[in-house]
Amino acid sequence: MEKYRWQLIVILITGLVVGVILVIQQGSPLSNTPTVTQPLSGGIYTEALIGNFQRLNPFLDRYNQPDQDVDRLIFSGLVKFDNSGDAQPDLAESWGISKDGSLYNFTLRPNIYWHDGQPVTASDVAFTVGLMKSENALIPADLREFWSEISINVLSENQLQFALPEAFAPLLDYLSFAILPEHILSGLTLDGIIDHPYNLAPVGSGPFKFDELIIKDSKIIGVVLTANETYFAGRPFLEKIVFRYYPSENDAWVAYKSGEVDGISSISFDNLSEALADPDSNLYSAPEPLMSIVYLNLNDPQASFLQKPEFRKALMQSIDRQSIIDNVYNGQAIMLNGPILPGNWAYFTDLVRVEFTPEIARQQLIGLGYTIGDDPVYLVTEEGSPLSLELLCPDTDLHKEVASYIVQGWTHLGVKVDLVIKPYDAVISDLESRAFQAALVDIDMSGSPDPDPYPFWAQSQVQAGQNYAQWDNRTASEFLEQARISLDFGDRVRLYRNFQVIFQEELPSLPLLSPVYNYLVSTKIKGISFGPFYDRNDRFFTINSWYILAEETRVDPNNVTTGE
Repeated sequence: MEKYRWQLIVILITGLVVGVILVIQQGSPLSNTPTVTQPLSGGIYTEALIGNFQRLNPFLDRYNQPDQDVDRLIFSGLVKFDNSGDAQPDLAESWGISKDGSLYNFTLRPNIYWHDGQPVTASDVAFTVGLMKSENALIPADLREFWSEISINVLSENQLQFALPEAFAPLLDYLSFAILPEHILSGLTLDGIIDHPYNLAPVGSGPFKFDELIIKDSKIIGVVLTANETYFAGRPFLEKIVFRYYPSENDAWVAYKSGEVDGISSISFDNLSEALADPDSNLYSAPEPLMSIVYLNLNDPQASFLQKPEFRKALMQSIDRQSIIDNVYNGQAIMLNGPILPGNWAYFTDLVRVEFTPEIARQQLIGLGYTIGDDPVYLVTEEGSPLSLELLCPDTDLHKEVASYIVQGWTHLGVKVDLVIKPYDAVISDLESRAFQAALVDIDMSGSPDPDPYPFWAQSQVQAGQNYAQWDNRTASEFLEQARISLDFGDRVRLYRNFQVIFQEELPSLPLLSPVYNYLVSTKIKGISFGPFYDRNDRFFTINSWYILAEETRVDPNNVTTGE
């Protein structure tokens, strides 16, 4: 019995002590103050990239997404773009534009350095622009032609000037290119750079610097980057980032589940449900800069009915886009209202969406003079011939599945649809030669934060440009032309708003949807911010804020922060 009494006394004393501590804490001036999380430097983030290592050089990564992802962290440009498509300073501290819009003067930040300690100068920018003027297939013809008309003048070590033949408001869109070090590559042409050792151990000016390649069985299976201690925007919290390459998403998914990596560069429909159900994972999503659209050839004599806006609207009303999103994209897409992507600064939010109203659409066609023929499914023209339309479709499973919904909707509308399936290159060739009636394709807006719809819808692009629909609208073209040369941001917003209203009224082609990109990261990685983007590697836009280690601190009434 004595033993149990002592235990009871100990319990009572312990309870009394705890109670006293609680009373003291409740009376403490810090007990009710908020705590804040303070990120600490350190920690390694490992990400799975799907694909193979080729070369770490922004001039050579155009067709290899894994290389682009790594290069995004190693290199910097003059400017970068936020989630709304607004230009932000990167290596450039500031810039000014002449009154006539033909001169752009840039001043570089002070104390910016390459990873080897050499200063970044205006000459590096001029050297890089010179490479973009190269007669090399690696530089797209339109980009090479663009830069051939622009002069770059080095004014001092940290100042330079771009001289344009005429005002061009979207110029900043072309200045986010990664800058290469002249002191390492000087004297080399782009041909000479292709197989240069630099591509296996690059020197950049970005937030992370190249450390080493991970090699197994004579094959590169990964890249290690370390934090840039002298990065102009501040040292990142993460100590290292390790990229590992996997041949497929399933291989990357297995590696993620086993703890071999902390994130996967892209998650598709196959693993999405399991990823969403994982409490130790965060899924970040944003619409891709990709526009799925049905181009309509408004000048095809065999489909002259496409010249009528009412007919085009009926075609749009007959496409069940929500079913396409739900069943083909597993819900991972957003509906589009026009030719400018949502989230961009130029997007007009008050556009009225064309809803799926098949019966109203059919009655609209009957109101245009089409009647029901011997076959009650299809409408017929005044001449008694069936109302028919040819739909061109790329030979991919995704496009064919989307096309099946379009065919179903248009058939119910009363249009006899002939589906023509071709390889994607052949589809593009038919678009360029205007040898189509309707074509399901994707417009890739990657790397184009400035919306500038001019190449796709301006009158000047009808014959030889990318205005494949051959939409010939003078008013709409004037808005696009003015927006290209206006230096007033508010004016450009107004002009693009007006353009979108006209596009919505006339529907020269049918914007369908934009797929959603999904990025999976372990919950142990904090500080990630995600929004609309213009390239998949834009997921690293806030990389400097990512962290793993942290401490909790209290802020007292006297603004004194104490650690816990």
